[in-house]
Amino acid sequence: MEFTDLLEKRHSIRKYDASKKVTKDQIDTVIKAAIQAPSWKNSQTARYYAIMSQDKIDEFCSKCLPERNAKNANGAALIVCTFVSDVSGFSADKVADNECGNGWGFYDMGLHNANLILKATELGLGTLVMGIRDGDSIRNMLSIPDTETIGPVIAIGYPDAEPSRPIRKNIDDILTTI
Repeated sequence: MEFTDLLEKRHSIRKYDASKKVTKDQIDTVIKAAIQAPSWKNSQTARYYAIMSQDKIDEFCSKCLPERNAKNANGAALIVCTFVSDVSGFSADKVADNECGNGWGFYDMGLHNANLILKATELGLGTLVMGIRDGDSIRNMLSIPDTETIGPVIAIGYPDAEPSRPIRKNIDDILTTI
């Protein structure tokens, strides 16, 4: 698939085919794509927790996601995204190199996640990035160490419906050339 076609094909999926399950090999493949993203000083701080068994997905949805997100993720596997805190954007002695601090960890994780969701699209899978979640419940349920900052949860599965693509802004609306 041509890259531009891939970009235009990707959109957020809120309805998954529960009869088709994502495999461990597919999860490995999208995480391998994520690993190829650039990161602050090649620190590679992104971490992922894949929830694939239906009983754990159900438990996670009931404890860690609001009802709307749980409904939107129905039929999908889940990937919890984190990053190692106080590394991206920090010097070796843990001092922030600029005003963004751990914002660089979120930035790096976003680069990784862009690769992940584009690779999922290439594989014929759909994704939904969900930022509304209960971080404390996620940390507790998945035993995520305090040294990691929790980011989004990504639903990944086979689309059960193809939503229409929203209109994108024009380049003149977002670009200032100096």
